[in-house]
Amino acid sequence: MSPALQGYLKLARPANLPTAAADIVTGAAVAGLFAGLPHEAMIWSNFIALVFASVFLYAGGVVFNDFFDYKIDQIERPERPIPSGIVSLKAAALFGTVLMVLGIALAFFADPVSGSIALVLSLSILTYDAFSKNNAFLGPFNMGLCRSLNLLLGMSLLIQFDYWLIALTPLVYISAITMISQGEVHGNNKKNIAFAGVLYLIVLLGIITATLYWDLQTLQALPFLLVFAFLIFKPLIKAYRQNSPENIKKAVKAGVISLIVMDACIAVAFSFWWVGLLILLLLPLSMLLSRMFAVT
Repeated sequence: MSPALQGYLKLARPANLPTAAADIVTGAAVAGLFAGLPHEAMIWSNFIALVFASVFLYAGGVVFNDFFDYKIDQIERPERPIPSGIVSLKAAALFGTVLMVLGIALAFFADPVSGSIALVLSLSILTYDAFSKNNAFLGPFNMGLCRSLNLLLGMSLLIQFDYWLIALTPLVYISAITMISQGEVHGNNKKNIAFAGVLYLIVLLGIITATLYWDLQTLQALPFLLVFAFLIFKPLIKAYRQNSPENIKKAVKAGVISLIVMDACIAVAFSFWWVGLLILLLLPLSMLLSRMFAVT
């Protein structure tokens, strides 16, 4: 693989992209896609379009994250593609723009409502990248909002938003991960990690409460929820006890990748066990890619 191609791939964070696809599958499950099989072919083509729309929007967002961070990365992460000179600043901006335009176009192909959500999502992504990420409150909230909108993008497949409140789950969860990540360079963020642990508990209790309140498949979702809890709390506790940048990065990495398991929990509650297993198939792919490319 050429250094230039590898640089562009690093910018796009390949290990994170399956988590974006998982959001769409979950949103579609919440909207009732799998409960009403079979659907006409157009629904499935729109579904595929939204999966790729989400992946492109996510990839474009992380490219622009590096674009806006290039001065900081020159000091803290000089090995990243832009500060190392593998990808020029202009080329990165063009790459990010193409990815986001493709994502928006694919969403509009699915439906005007989907396209509108994609536009709002793009604005939220760019707002985070350019402005809010350095704010202790707005940064985590803005990043969480991006994930909520991504879940709503999946629900837009059938224009069914009766259970839109479930989109608050990724908002809280991603806010927690973003708070943890604020100490991944220098460490010393025990307060953030402790608060993130509280937010993790809120997410777990929120999913259980939602399944009970809406009379969903609580028992079916429980095994997925237990696996999810184990995957996120084990590295978080270690990062709190040994508050080093290395452990913090591992906690962030586990949190990001475990988004797939969280999505599986939600999807199973709203549909069937096999939908959860289908989403979990993205987990080994994400873990494999995380060994080759940075997650954060």
